Amino acid sequence: MAHPVVDLRSDTLTRPTTGMLEAIATAEVGDDVYGEDPEVNALEAEVAQLLGHEAGLFCPTGSMSNMLGVRALVPAGQEIICDSLAHIVRAELGGHAVFGQVTTRTWQSSRGQLDADQALGMAVPDAGPYFVSTAAIAIEDTHNFGGGTVQSVDELRRLRAGAAALGLDVHMDGARLWNAHVATGVPLSEYGSFADTVSVCLSKGLGAPVGSLLVASAERIAEARIWRKRMGGGMRQVGVLAAAGRYALKHHVARLADDHARARTIAEALAGVDDSIVEPELVRSNIVASRWPSAAAAQAFIAGCADEGIRVSAVGARVVRLVTHLDIDESGAGRATEALPAIAKQALNV
Repeated sequence: MAHPVVDLRSDTLTRPTTGMLEAIATAEVGDDVYGEDPEVNALEAEVAQLLGHEAGLFCPTGSMSNMLGVRALVPAGQEIICDSLAHIVRAELGGHAVFGQVTTRTWQSSRGQLDADQALGMAVPDAGPYFVSTAAIAIEDTHNFGGGTVQSVDELRRLRAGAAALGLDVHMDGARLWNAHVATGVPLSEYGSFADTVSVCLSKGLGAPVGSLLVASAERIAEARIWRKRMGGGMRQVGVLAAAGRYALKHHVARLADDHARARTIAEALAGVDDSIVEPELVRSNIVASRWPSAAAAQAFIAGCADEGIRVSAVGARVVRLVTHLDIDESGAGRATEALPAIAKQALNV
């Protein structure tokens, strides 16, 4: 009998649990465009409070909440700066330029790790009539394409202070900020204090089927609500999804530690073959970014995994990502850990 597929491509693959489906089925709903959906209103208030901001806005996707957050800080024709692996410049299809008329510049980083001095040294506020002025700096925590990198709180704090001194705002792409919170124990409100706008996702490690939130000042959220509607993001009886998010916040945050432990075990199994593939000590959340000596080796690893019923994804020519999540239990993680070393050895011999 074939083993069940172990799908490690992304934590977006999680499916609602039985308890979450019950919350969806019993949700009290209203028209959110009129501000009358009680589940949405409660979710927005809850997440804003958790992150220490005045107000929140429920969005269908993290890309939308990021675009709304950046647009709230950066006037048309000005720039936001971020690292070259950042999701906002690599995986949002130029939406910030299309919808916000925002330009970007990037710095090179190691695994997406923030160096506050590097970021602040690039900033050019009030650049005059011939150059692009920097309006904001974007940070990502945890860092997706960096391999689930958890940012240094000291660097986040230094960036925030330095940006304020320059008159700049900060946007945090916190799609997996819950993972950073669980990995470090740093309160969510402290993370929220490091940025003027924060985007967080419910549909990754937390397991909700849809949804992200933007939190910021009440004034910025009111403006973002208008732009959400303008972008086609006005939703109606969306409390059925907000209820899933509220359930996830209550039941699925602390258990992220299980995902982190399973990712570390997978990383150790691969490093046992060749420690150039991954450094387990750097795997602090639920993402393992394995690096291969050639594109051919990476493709051979992906193909070998597929043959064993393990799904993984390429996020670069030589980088293959493995992501643990709610739907990967101890049995699935154990099967992957057992099978991966032989697959890796074969791939390295290509």
